[in-house]
Amino acid sequence: MHAESETAPAPMGRRERKKAATRQAIADAALRLFLERGYDEVSLREIADAADVSTTTLFKHFSGKEALVFDRQDEMRIHLLDAVRERPEGRTIPAALCEHALRYRLRGPHDEPGGAAFVALVNSTPALVAYQQAAWMDYTADLAAAIAEESGLDADDPACTALAHFALETPHAFRGHPDGAEAVRRAFELLENGWQGTAKA
Repeated sequence: MHAESETAPAPMGRRERKKAATRQAIADAALRLFLERGYDEVSLREIADAADVSTTTLFKHFSGKEALVFDRQDEMRIHLLDAVRERPEGRTIPAALCEHALRYRLRGPHDEPGGAAFVALVNSTPALVAYQQAAWMDYTADLAAAIAEESGLDADDPACTALAHFALETPHAFRGHPDGAEAVRRAFELLENGWQGTAKA
């Protein structure tokens, strides 16, 4: 159940540190402007100017405007796969994915500085909502592979793909629900038990 520890990555060299710092400066400038003025009111040129880089440099680090908001996708992917691979003994995969959804998808980074404002920005911008969900769904194959590995099933087992797909789709399905957390829990009960364990008739 627990993944074997991996060798610690080698320290970044000066060039890599500089690239990482530039990327972070661009992302920070973009988020600051988006929060101050609104996502649709800020241009890429203004972001580049605020970060003191050219637009060419900006596009070397980010594929587009939406990606500037979600600059931690690699980190989110790691959290998602770790939810399956490093879950506590006795916790089922659906239960682990439900906990992950409630923590990282439904609430968002409220416990971080500026987290509530970030979540409000995303939720009030349809383009960002759509981009965020598409990014999560891109993890379906990776999540299915992790589920298969942890379950002793074939990598292409349809059940693993189905569980991965519905686990990633569920939080999005209940955006705006009066009790989103309870709705997500109910949905994961279905994934855990199947319809026969959920339906009364």
